[in-house]
Amino acid sequence: MEFKTLRNIENSFRQIRLYAIVFAVLCIAVVGYAVWQSYNFAELQRQKVYVLDNGKSLMLALSQDASINRPVEAREHVKRFHELFFTLAPDKNAIESNMKRAFNLADKSAFDYYKDLSEKGYYNRIISGNVQQRIEVDSVVCNFDTYPYAVRTYAKQFIIRPSNVTKRNLVTSCLLLNSVKSDNNPQGFNIEKFAVLENRDIEVIDR
Repeated sequence: MEFKTLRNIENSFRQIRLYAIVFAVLCIAVVGYAVWQSYNFAELQRQKVYVLDNGKSLMLALSQDASINRPVEAREHVKRFHELFFTLAPDKNAIESNMKRAFNLADKSAFDYYKDLSEKGYYNRIISGNVQQRIEVDSVVCNFDTYPYAVRTYAKQFIIRPSNVTKRNLVTSCLLLNSVKSDNNPQGFNIEKFAVLENRDIEVIDR
């Protein structure tokens, strides 16, 4: 009788131990699954950027790898520089304002080109002749295989006089270096060795 009682106690102890082991394994599995799900959730959240629109509404934008956006930013940087540098109005303050903003995107080579045109009286003729100048960038070709990046820009330049409109073909070249992003340089590039390869009249239209 005592032997049977001892066996029952031993069997009960084994069952309790088995239940305890099964319970511990289930707890470990649940904790592991919760940690894994938390990690995945955190990774998904890190891929999202919340943008405040005019201080009122929230828009959700997925963030992308910066290296994917870099070629787009490079072309936009070069395009913006050309728009600022070659868009002129018959107003000294407007010209100086555009040039100042353009110089934030380039090195001394752009200033040297501006200085050369200024010494030849180009900007004075723009002002005195009530001439407006605008540019349309056709394409920006960047070579991202080597650094610094070689860039060639193809554009059309329009010189608008009271009597006619002169259409010119403009081709420029430069090197593009990575720089620090700022309010004055949002794309984070700097133009070096800026040069005008071609700037010739292709059409004159009477007004």
